[in-house]
Amino acid sequence: MFSIQANKEMFETLKKIALTFLTALPAIILTFIFMSRGHVPQSGIKLAAFATGFIFFNSMFFMMLYTGKTDRYRSAIYIATAVFFVISFISHMFEARGSMSFTDDTLLNCEIPFCHIVTTMALIPYALTNTIIFPGSLVEGYAAIGSMIVIWLLACFTIGRGWCSWGCFFGGLDEGFSKILKKPVIKEINPKLKYAPFIVLLFVAVTSAYFLQPTYCSWLCPFKTVTEYEPITDAASIIKTIIFLSLFAALVIIFPLLSKKRTQCSLFCPFGAMQSVTNCISPFEIKIDAAKCVGCKLCIKTCPTLSISENNLKKGSAGLTCVRCGKCVDVCPKGAAAYHIKGTGENFGGASRVVALYAFFLFMAIFLGGDFIGGVERLLKFITTGSFI
Repeated sequence: MFSIQANKEMFETLKKIALTFLTALPAIILTFIFMSRGHVPQSGIKLAAFATGFIFFNSMFFMMLYTGKTDRYRSAIYIATAVFFVISFISHMFEARGSMSFTDDTLLNCEIPFCHIVTTMALIPYALTNTIIFPGSLVEGYAAIGSMIVIWLLACFTIGRGWCSWGCFFGGLDEGFSKILKKPVIKEINPKLKYAPFIVLLFVAVTSAYFLQPTYCSWLCPFKTVTEYEPITDAASIIKTIIFLSLFAALVIIFPLLSKKRTQCSLFCPFGAMQSVTNCISPFEIKIDAAKCVGCKLCIKTCPTLSISENNLKKGSAGLTCVRCGKCVDVCPKGAAAYHIKGTGENFGGASRVVALYAFFLFMAIFLGGDFIGGVERLLKFITTGSFI
């Protein structure tokens, strides 16, 4: 009897694995095409880096589908990609310039890589004066303006603010630190602070339009600490460096560590505020089924971006600032929180979740996969040769 039961359980497990694999197969094929760019690397290090990225990304996606849990596997990709992005980017800067700082020639030649956060400052000046205030290349080179704008627009109409948990190459840093402690030291943050990034957005948009320079990049970006910065040559550059280091330490390391919240993303980033608005046009959302909700408030307590309140529970959906990370869906004991496609009635979870995960994961794999693979390649170079370059 035991043997029959064991065989039945094994059959059901194998059946579930097979069905999950078939469900994931289109994503596996697409990620192979985009990650390899149609050509599998031949050299040892490049091939190993590609294989690592391809297998890791798709293994995590398979586990999302197989276990029904999203956030833990999404987070693994997201955090690892942020670390490898930093390794890859800094290595690229040293390879191209010899340092992380840029020179006047770099600015004059428009060789600064375009970051998505710049869109918060570049749109108004371009609309009013037909001027691009960022010294980057329009179509050529590393992170060209044109390609980044196209990617951003694609995200606006598909994943919305899901960018901030599936697409931002910086976001995995504060998320990583927020995962270290089991319990928060800072147990509560005023939920009204989630509107602070909208104030930052207004400030940097207006000042950038007035001064015709990206003020957030010049004065406020914490991630200058791990990317590139202007040479430290005078009092102004010293002050900027202190600001960058202080904001990085506070918002990316200390507060996420102590609060288990993504404080840089949810309390300061202007791009996150702007991207919140695109949740209105994204077809995906997090719905909360009032009939299933038992009022445990686990979703409110665990949301890393303060995007769920008691009022949201009454309305039956996460707030405007939701980043679609799936944390609330994973922790809900009754399955009340679920991914949902707008306009599909009360069809929560199930097929809606699979479609949503496909959209989010493919964006993540296509946009961030190269950074992950590039970082792994640099790390393997360091292990084998002693140099990242």
